[in-house]
Amino acid sequence: MNMQLNWKIVQHQLKEPFKIAYGVYHFRKALIVSIDFNGKTGFGECTEIDYYHIHLTDFVKDLELIQPLFSSFVIEHPFDFFKKLHTFSLHPFLQSALDCAFWDLYGKLENKPFAELNQIKITHFPQSSITISMDEEAIQLKKIIESDWEFCKVKVNSWSTSLRDKLLSTGKKISIDSNGSFSLEQCEFLQNDPLSAKFLYFEQPMPKGAENYKNLFQNSYPNWMADEDLQSIDDLELLQPHYKTINIKVMKCGGLTPSLAIIQKAKALNFKIMIGCMTESTVGISAGIALASFADYLDLDGANLIANDTFEGSEIVNGEVVLSQKPGLGIQI
Repeated sequence: MNMQLNWKIVQHQLKEPFKIAYGVYHFRKALIVSIDFNGKTGFGECTEIDYYHIHLTDFVKDLELIQPLFSSFVIEHPFDFFKKLHTFSLHPFLQSALDCAFWDLYGKLENKPFAELNQIKITHFPQSSITISMDEEAIQLKKIIESDWEFCKVKVNSWSTSLRDKLLSTGKKISIDSNGSFSLEQCEFLQNDPLSAKFLYFEQPMPKGAENYKNLFQNSYPNWMADEDLQSIDDLELLQPHYKTINIKVMKCGGLTPSLAIIQKAKALNFKIMIGCMTESTVGISAGIALASFADYLDLDGANLIANDTFEGSEIVNGEVVLSQKPGLGIQI
């Protein structure tokens, strides 16, 4: 019996407009990858992100090239499968979808969940944040106060002492994501403001690149978190003087396999870790939740933002992790 590789492009309809510094989004296109063997199916996902210049049509062309090769692959441990997968030099998003799909398939064939396959002892999960999209200040504050979630990640593209004070007065645990839109002057203000320490973290404050993050200091008041500045395991030493925390997104890092390696090295370098996500369905979120017990922070609300999610698996309910006990990543249609 041969492995079969399949895929389809779907459109995730968002429950409400997703407003960030890069633009406003009403839906998100995603590529759902499946690998079939012996009556079992593993699922993986990657999304189309225009501001990263990522287009699913390019990924489909790559899949069409490698699809015939899958019929000659044998079922082996996912670490060994990843070595073959890595030789294709695929974009990390597409590599991630295939790596996660194989982990899901392998676990289903072995009848073991991801944690058991990796001997992960789960003692606790942090709570996940819910994203508060960019909007008028009063609307954002109302959403924070009325949310059933305790942790709120607020999207902004500017900063002021007035906004700072209003956010802190909500009584919620607040983090800030400017998607790289803060100026050097704003970051310097934050670094010298003791009240910056009252926020959980400030994610990717300036645009990606060492010319910007060289101005951030790990030992200052804000908990600076690297998102776009962290692309691979090789970035960690460079980021260490500047960031306290790194955002590990399975899709961005190229899959569960490389994410496990990044986590191990990051912990050795004393980084705090967040497991984050794109706007992904339960397929992608289940992969992120598989790593959640390693995290200091979670931002895995992607599926909660989607109105037409057709999958079941691990999930986040009002910020709490609900881990699927089913084999693999626990993903089912």
